[in-house]
Amino acid sequence: MTIVRPARPDDAAALAAIYAPYVTDGVVSFELEPPDAAEMARRMAAGGDRHPWLVAEADGAVCGYAYASPFRTRAAYAWAVETTVYVAADVQGRGCGRALYAELLDRLTRQGFTQAVGIIALPNEASVGLHKRLGFRFVGVNEQVGWKHGRWIDVGVWQRPLAEPGDPPRPPRPFR
Repeated sequence: MTIVRPARPDDAAALAAIYAPYVTDGVVSFELEPPDAAEMARRMAAGGDRHPWLVAEADGAVCGYAYASPFRTRAAYAWAVETTVYVAADVQGRGCGRALYAELLDRLTRQGFTQAVGIIALPNEASVGLHKRLGFRFVGVNEQVGWKHGRWIDVGVWQRPLAEPGDPPRPPRPFR
């Protein structure tokens, strides 16, 4: 059984371990060096009460995480978020990513965010499929924007509406 809960600072080492292969072994992440536990803890703290970080546990161990971050830094983008999910290799395809992402999207909707944006290095059939199953639609490609492992990489952009936008909009609420 998978349990989804808010991330805690003591989860940072597990999150760093899950993320490291995405950095070193492929092009899913455009980082070149995997962050350590201290950096992951800093990133989680930077989300504050506005941008949630969630973890999934299966059999008592953290098996994945998902989080939201600002879509862009300018004030007019305050209602849009970029969403991200990573799952340990040994549990991929077992619903951990879907459970995490569904809970994250639900929380973001309740907070009052109006749009979620997923950025996917291409090709990545598993991530594209997950985004489609959770209601994201393809909105475009940024061609050859990343250089990693000796090649140029395209990035697909996927978008999903969340809460109905107000006129004027209310600021998104804290998630805690």
